[in-house]
Amino acid sequence: MKVFLMHPDRDFKLLGEREQRFPYRYVFPISTTQAALVQDLELDTLLGVMAQGDEFLFDMAKQAIFSSPDSPEAICYRQAVLKDCLKNPAIVREIYRIPIEAIENKRGGWLSILSRYPSGILSSAVQMLEMSVIQLRKLKHIADEYAEKFESEGFRRFFAMIQQELTDEYFAEVEEHLKILKFKHGVLVSAELGNGNEGRNYVLRKTNYDNGNWIKRLFPGTARQGRCAKKSPHYSCTLHPRDDAGARALGELKDRGVNLVANAAGQSADHIDSFFNILRLELAFYIGCLNLSERLAELGEPIAFPDPAPASERQHSFTGLYDVALVLTMKKKVMGNNVNADGKDLMIITGANQGGKSTFLRSIGLAQLMMQCGIFVPAESFSANVCMGLFTHYKREEDATMTSGKFDEELDRMSAIIDHIKPDAMVLFNESFAATNEREGSEIARQIVRALLEKRVKVCYVTHLYELASGFYNQQMENAIFLRADRQRSFRLIEAQPLQTSFGADLYTKIFN
Repeated sequence: MKVFLMHPDRDFKLLGEREQRFPYRYVFPISTTQAALVQDLELDTLLGVMAQGDEFLFDMAKQAIFSSPDSPEAICYRQAVLKDCLKNPAIVREIYRIPIEAIENKRGGWLSILSRYPSGILSSAVQMLEMSVIQLRKLKHIADEYAEKFESEGFRRFFAMIQQELTDEYFAEVEEHLKILKFKHGVLVSAELGNGNEGRNYVLRKTNYDNGNWIKRLFPGTARQGRCAKKSPHYSCTLHPRDDAGARALGELKDRGVNLVANAAGQSADHIDSFFNILRLELAFYIGCLNLSERLAELGEPIAFPDPAPASERQHSFTGLYDVALVLTMKKKVMGNNVNADGKDLMIITGANQGGKSTFLRSIGLAQLMMQCGIFVPAESFSANVCMGLFTHYKREEDATMTSGKFDEELDRMSAIIDHIKPDAMVLFNESFAATNEREGSEIARQIVRALLEKRVKVCYVTHLYELASGFYNQQMENAIFLRADRQRSFRLIEAQPLQTSFGADLYTKIFN
């Protein structure tokens, strides 16, 4: 059984490894550039609201963001599933509880699963399969009752698979097999004598105790068709209660007989367990999205499903785009921005100090990440092309260890980005290369930006370096857009020419009168 709620053609692939101390959490390693992305965009704020204190939801949301699909079709597939979740949150949460209960049941029987004896493996597998059948019946009931409420390809295929494979006949057959595998009347095993009279070719046989009524079982020689049926010849022996060696030998004979059946039952239990694990993993992402949407609704902020474009195109337009991390931190509405940067590779943002430039840059990065992993975006409308990687290069504080200067540290981080970047990626710069004088910083930044543009990398650059901004503006580049934060600090950005001042005197006057 396949889930296919995150991808149209495969299950969600985990990037991390299971923790040894607790096998239901995953350690997710991130690269240096990804760690910078988390820090610069305050991504943990977003993930924290999605998780609502659940570490597993936090892990899965983070993995989904850093393993997002790179095609508009795959993104739209996930968006359609999320839209169904937003329309039917109670049903989706009910489905999510089913694998949770199944995993909790497994956790309760974890020690018996570790048995190395076939009898112990068989017993625990039968127990797990019985508990799994209960959860599968719940899932089948939800599919039968609510399947018509879902419209996405992902959920329709999922429910169709449940209804097709989990039929009443299937449950009846499984329960009959589980009843037999308990061997309430003992184990019937046949064998042949080999060299040295050692047993070989052990075969587990189906008993006949379940056939017929109790009279036939008590008197096997009852008359049939007017003649007395002869009782089959057999030999028997009885072990003394204190015969430990005999009990061990008998147990070994039993294990040889049930070995193949134990393996088959164990594999069946693992198959169902794998299905529940994948179902939990994939639904965890959508549960996190539900938590986020409910929180933004409480704060009165709009959300929109974006229109993703192929990576080779250049689309970037939006209305009412706001910084979702700022909203979740301040817990109130903030100002949004409207920009049309379609056909642009370069976006340079200048203007007044504390005018919302860094907040605007963070809103662009968060919206891009959310769009590419299939989540709604914090805006009234949003359209952008897919990026083959998102990177941030923000200014940092001075190196506390004094092993390098601030400017050297900036160059080192830029080098790490270059090692991972490829065409159609996006880089967000925030006051980069301002640790040296303006002329040198502007020249270094200009050369880096030029090289990135030549390799078809989108660049968004917040800067106070007037020489850098005006140099690009004076070239009248068709693939560049220039935004400016206004002097009144309304936190709205407008398309305008860079100015030589950042209005630091205004802040001085405001603070010190």
